[in-house]
This record gives sequence, C-alpha cells and structure tokens, in this order.
Amino acid sequence: MDSVRSPEWPVAPLGGPAGNSAAARYGTSPTTGPALGRTGQPLPAPPPPYQPLAGTGSAPAPAPANRPPAAPPIPVKILIAGGFGVGKTTTVGAISEIAPLTTEAEMTSAGIGVDDPGVRSHKTTTTVAMDFGCVTIDRSLKLYLFGTPGQTRFGFMWDDLARGALGALVVVDSARLDDCFPAIDFFERAGLPFVVGVNAFDGRLALELGEIRWALAIGEHVPLVQFDARDRLSVRDALLVVLDRALERATRDRRA
Repeated sequence: MDSVRSPEWPVAPLGGPAGNSAAARYGTSPTTGPALGRTGQPLPAPPPPYQPLAGTGSAPAPAPANRPPAAPPIPVKILIAGGFGVGKTTTVGAISEIAPLTTEAEMTSAGIGVDDPGVRSHKTTTTVAMDFGCVTIDRSLKLYLFGTPGQTRFGFMWDDLARGALGALVVVDSARLDDCFPAIDFFERAGLPFVVGVNAFDGRLALELGEIRWALAIGEHVPLVQFDARDRLSVRDALLVVLDRALERATRDRRA
C-alpha cells in the first residue's frame, strides 16, 4: 500500500543516496566533499528506501523540527431551526462531512392532527431530539451544526441547544409560514443572530421573498435567502450568510 503524506510536508525523492539525505528530507545544505567512513574510505551505497509491505500501512513522515504544529480549527456552533417538516434534517445531512447523527422516529397514527408535515411532504419520520453534523470551512474554522426538533412539545430543548451558539439558520417552508413563527420569536427574544432560509421545495416558492418578509414581520437587518436543503452548495451559501451575520454582530458588540 502506498504511504500517505501530508501535502504540507516536502516529498523526498525515492531511491539512491539523495532520497535519504538531509538536504532532500529537511531542506538543509548538503556537506561538501565525498562521504567517507571511519577509515577514510568511501561509504558503500546505502540500502534502498523503506517500502511498507502490502496491507501493513506506514506512519506519516515527521514534520520538520522548525515548523510549529498547525493550530486546530476554531469550533463554531450553528443551530438549524424551524417548524416541523421544513427540511432541517435534510439540511444537516446535505452539508455534513461526517455521517450525521439523527434521532428519527417513525410517525404513527397518534400524531395525526398533531404533526402535519404539509401536503407536499412524504415525510414518514420525525426528529425527537436533535440532528448533528459538522463541516470544515477552512483550516481555521469548523462548523458544528445542531438541528432542533420542530414540534412545539419539544420546545423545552431549544434553550439547551442554543447555549453557546453564534447564530442560527431558520428554515422556512413558503407554503406554511405560520410553522416558523415560534422559531423566529425564540431567536428574537434570545438576541441570537439568525438568517431566514426559505427552502425551495420542488425548486420553487409559493410566495415571493418580499411577500415572505412582510408576512413574517422581520426587519431589513435579518437576511432572507432562498436555498435548496438537498443541495450541498446551496446549504453552504446559506450557512456563510449566517457566519457573516454572526461576525457582523460580534464586531458591532466589540466596538460598543
């Protein structure tokens, strides 16, 4: 099996004395003159470089001693909130770089008339605790995504999930705007920066964005974006707006 090297480490050429020299491995200046042994005679040819046996693997080459270890990325907690059946679990699953942790339970006849996912939804399960996923933005920033349950009876969990969060994405179904009112009220009372993301079911909206802003009674300072919860790049763009909103809030508070 081929050895695995970090792209940040210099790759030494394989084979021959040059492959094992300090100059090739660490970038130091080679010594002048021929290599001599203890008796003053030229050294024999070195053995070939080590190659791991198939299936055994190998440890990565050590980093140069003069290079400090890279700092771990800064963790940022973001909430994915909204009403029941608006696409929160889909949003987390579309962007997460790990297999998302979900707490889905089958919907039963006991929920008829209580849990209404809408006529356009084919939802058969519901989140009973939270969803969790993560995505690395760059080497300095990593997002940890916590999806909240949408039903009112699970509202007691929102305070715990919101603790330590820097911002939130409130997912909205344009055909069921009334389901997202509790989420918007929660973040307005908590003073947590949030962005309203209108999930485009079937690629279209039931209302225009201007009409949605008016119906939700949110100010111009609250970003309102359209996105597709199934598309990774679309979810990424919505989360970047949340990050920008949180950064703007943090900068304003620092100046105050």
